[in-house]
Amino acid sequence: MQVLDALGSIPSVFLSSVAPPLAIALAGYLLGRVREVDTEPLSTVTVYVLLPALVFETLVTLEVGVGTVTAAVGAMVGFTAVMGALSWAVSRARGREGTVVGAAMAAAFPNTGNFGIPVATFAFGAAGRSTAVLFVLVQNLLLYTVGVYLLTRGGEGSDRAALGRVARQPVVYALLAAGAAVTLGVVPPEGGTAMDTLRLVGDASIPVFLVVLGLQVESMDLAATVRETLPTVGLKLLVAPLVAVAVALLVDIGDPAVTAAFVVLAAGPSAVIPLVLSIEFGDGASDPGEDGAGPTEGAPAAVSTADYVGTVVFLTILGSLPVVTGLVLLAELGVLG
Repeated sequence: MQVLDALGSIPSVFLSSVAPPLAIALAGYLLGRVREVDTEPLSTVTVYVLLPALVFETLVTLEVGVGTVTAAVGAMVGFTAVMGALSWAVSRARGREGTVVGAAMAAAFPNTGNFGIPVATFAFGAAGRSTAVLFVLVQNLLLYTVGVYLLTRGGEGSDRAALGRVARQPVVYALLAAGAAVTLGVVPPEGGTAMDTLRLVGDASIPVFLVVLGLQVESMDLAATVRETLPTVGLKLLVAPLVAVAVALLVDIGDPAVTAAFVVLAAGPSAVIPLVLSIEFGDGASDPGEDGAGPTEGAPAAVSTADYVGTVVFLTILGSLPVVTGLVLLAELGVLG
């Protein structure tokens, strides 16, 4: 009976958690079909205005036990490091130096925001939502420091320029400001004008992310990029869930609901933020040749970092549905956590 009840929840999981973000991305795709839209200004607005507000508002309202937070953060960082290293090694072994950073980011960072938060909330309630929000914060810190540095370093070839880009990221200061506000006890009151404004601005980042994804997919030559991205897609859909389970067992988060939510979130599709960062800070086109020597005879055409990441995001959104649904069912049966 428990198995039948779990199987019966599959349509609800899809309709409440997966269909809405797919519909928004589809709207962006259709817009790109009828109008020529430049994604770079949208990405800039998101990076410098919308996302910092989301990060600050989320962090100052987070309510999770300190011990659980510490263990969960360790698991999240460990998972990201392992997946990034695996993807980096695969890209280097294939001689795809130009897309190594984009591939690592696409494999290492699951979509814990617009996809993960509703899925985790539906499956695990308040504990799931808190876990998803915490994962979002950990990812933002890594993406807007290490991620921006590596993208800029690869595009401009200058450590100084890359570090300068990191220092100018508003998300980094939003994290610091949120930490200071919590420490000093000066968090704006819930329901007040300041917090409502921050929430309004921050919440706008999620649909904009998805519209950018749809626009990027419409402008891509998927036939040319799908084959190139299959190794990263395979890592994300097949290897990431196993790595998440192994990390959860090794770290011992303690809370069964948080543990199960972490595994489900880590197995989700690739995050959209790496795509936005690739458009904002990445190269114009990656070189499939070894060590920047240019494409070899018979090699595929150059694929930009943004197109590479966008293709991975698109394919993993479609491919992750059975994976995530299966893990949610295992959690409901008491196998995870």
